[in-house]
Amino acid sequence: MWSIGIYAGKSPFHLLPPAGVSNPVLSHRNVSDVPARFVADPFMVRADATWYMFFEVMNRRTNRGEIGLANSKDGLAWAYQQIVLAEPFHLSYPYVFEWGNEYYMIPETLQANALRLYKAAAFPTEWYFLGSIVEGSLADPSIFFFNDCWWIFACSTPYKHDTLRLFHAGELLGSWAEHPASPIVEGDKRRARPGGRVLVSGHRVNRFSQDCIPTYGTQVRAFEISELTIDSYHEEESRHSPVLTATGSGWNAVGMHHVDPHKMSEGRWIACVDGLARAD
Repeated sequence: MWSIGIYAGKSPFHLLPPAGVSNPVLSHRNVSDVPARFVADPFMVRADATWYMFFEVMNRRTNRGEIGLANSKDGLAWAYQQIVLAEPFHLSYPYVFEWGNEYYMIPETLQANALRLYKAAAFPTEWYFLGSIVEGSLADPSIFFFNDCWWIFACSTPYKHDTLRLFHAGELLGSWAEHPASPIVEGDKRRARPGGRVLVSGHRVNRFSQDCIPTYGTQVRAFEISELTIDSYHEEESRHSPVLTATGSGWNAVGMHHVDPHKMSEGRWIACVDGLARAD
């Protein structure tokens, strides 16, 4: 019963449903090419004056996640397009990003026992496997570039949601290593599992986590990283946390566990989020 909504606000930490938007903007009912159980984990990018959103589609027939695509001219009204990536194993959390005028995606690929990097052959509909960059069964990999280095947060206890690891590399397809302070979080279901795009603004880095207390996907918390080098790490929870919470009714009645915020030209922010209508 997960579905996708659009929020907006004055900052990535102050987001609400914008006027004129009827959430959810995408649900399993919008998926037209496979029988879908739910949609979740949205990430979006803007290219050539069009917004493109990538998200998990749980295929009811195969009981595996696949990556779906929707598009929008204004970021508010969305039209489902098609499935753009499917594998013989489950896919979710399609973290899409641009680098060097090319588009890449690192989805969650737990069953492949590796973090797999994909590249767009013809953006946004055609993707191919470029290579595995980190070995292991890792959930919700969240990649970002900071201080001339690539970094990835990922949860190494995908069924307990309580351990967060950090990896780094000098090049995207270079040699990745685990940070000496990793695991960054151990034994804490409130802040271990990544919950959306990592935000980098100058010397400031903020990450989002899924709060899995009392249950998986309850709300989204925010953490400000004050120190990040290949040798050291320090973070503190943001004073604005939590940034997304369940509303008690409707499409996000019992949970929200993902946010992908983007700054608009006028200084406001828009974000794709997801919500859980009821517990399974």
